[in-house]
Amino acid sequence: MRAAASSAAGIALAFAAMFCACAQAANSTDASANSAATAATAATAATAAGTNTQQSKPTIVVLGDSISAEYGLPRDTGWVSLMRQRLSSERIDYNVANASISGDTTSGGRARLPALMQRLKPAIVIVELGANDALRGVPLGTTEDNLRTIIKEALQGHAKVLLIGMYVPPNYGLDYTQKFHGLYGELSKQLRVPLVPFLLAGIENKPDMFQSDQIHPTQQAQPLLLDNVWPALKPLLHATSQ
Repeated sequence: MRAAASSAAGIALAFAAMFCACAQAANSTDASANSAATAATAATAATAAGTNTQQSKPTIVVLGDSISAEYGLPRDTGWVSLMRQRLSSERIDYNVANASISGDTTSGGRARLPALMQRLKPAIVIVELGANDALRGVPLGTTEDNLRTIIKEALQGHAKVLLIGMYVPPNYGLDYTQKFHGLYGELSKQLRVPLVPFLLAGIENKPDMFQSDQIHPTQQAQPLLLDNVWPALKPLLHATSQ
């Protein structure tokens, strides 16, 4: 799953060209998204409570932002819902709790994780956070510390962790862009957790795969996002079922 440096740079620049044009719009979207965070959290809690009634099945928790929260999509068409359907079709017996909130940052995910761990006792935690940190100018050290804490707390709670990486636009400078993406790989190595290098790989240079904001993938792109996650997730499913 490792790409050559030149390929990685190409992906970053192609994605950034699309992403950068809408960074300002994303920041304004985050404000309205955060105003709905309480309602979203309540919905997540309701889903979690329903999941908790099926104690015989292990649970996968997805801790993410708008890309995992079905922003702008019909309900149950996002990659997380498609993952739930694939698990069912392949007779892999897991509950899936989507604890993703549009506009969320690594700080938000870090704050929400303890309650999720206590309530759901997940077997697997998928972490898809960080892009909003960059858009808000959060220092890299803060983002890294939050992700490290999230991973460690999940591991301490006896969950396996899958980390999902992202790229950010180059308007913060090439050094920042490389370091931001690189922190996912470093955390993966240091904490020995599997990594999906780039959730949007394969669609980053295809404008028709994005909604009108040119940030959030369309419904048609969701199966490709799942295909990016599945190869890293599937070994964890076998490990937790043993």
